[in-house]
Amino acid sequence: MHTLQIGKYTLGSRLIVGSGKYDSFEMTKAATLASGSELITVAVRRLNITNPNEPNLRDIFANTNVKFLPNSAGCTTAEEAITLFRLTREATGIDLIKLEVIGDTQKTLYPDVLETIKACEVLARDGFTIMAYTSDDPIMARRLEDAGAHAIMPLAAPIGSGLGVQNRYNIVFVREAVKVPIIVDAGIGCASDAALAMELGADGVLTNTAIAQAQNPMLMAEAMKNAVIAGRLSYLAGRIPKRPYATASSPVDGMIQF
Repeated sequence: MHTLQIGKYTLGSRLIVGSGKYDSFEMTKAATLASGSELITVAVRRLNITNPNEPNLRDIFANTNVKFLPNSAGCTTAEEAITLFRLTREATGIDLIKLEVIGDTQKTLYPDVLETIKACEVLARDGFTIMAYTSDDPIMARRLEDAGAHAIMPLAAPIGSGLGVQNRYNIVFVREAVKVPIIVDAGIGCASDAALAMELGADGVLTNTAIAQAQNPMLMAEAMKNAVIAGRLSYLAGRIPKRPYATASSPVDGMIQF
């Protein structure tokens, strides 16, 4: 019930976390382990695949069950992302990737979905397992699935904004549009945001800033873990319909008449 299947990969947690904005690698590790996540997204430059004398996240997470999810943060064209991931796989052997091509690098950090689709088509042919960051547009989600994406990652709100899910309907529409898992990504601010995303039908949630910049990252990591589990169970259980008026909780049949 709690496992998440993305392509050939099976994850024991439906929560994915990020590695940026922490005060130290040690806090990154501690919060990640507290979250129960088995997948941490990391900008390729933070993997430090070129200088063995500098601190390395791969060394920090040695002897854990946490997998790395390289992302193409900073890439603004399909060509940049394709080259980056090919080099990364050559150096690390990692083929599970988070594809993101940013169209607005100054204000919204919104994705350039057309460039993302172009990159996805090429990387899918190269044999990568692709998780594609995109807008909350069900049409583009379907096109990314057709391009070979193994998971669709619609944004909840701008990256790092903490605004939570801004368009509930679009998350539902994306869920209905594709067969691959959807991971709500970007804009999660607190545990209730994560629970809501899961209740809307998301298969998982990715969050970074909400944990890394919380006043107590360890406590927020644990809250996110529990929120994702609770939201998933609530979705599977099926909520009651909303009604404009009250309905009695106790039966009225057989009541004593005065």
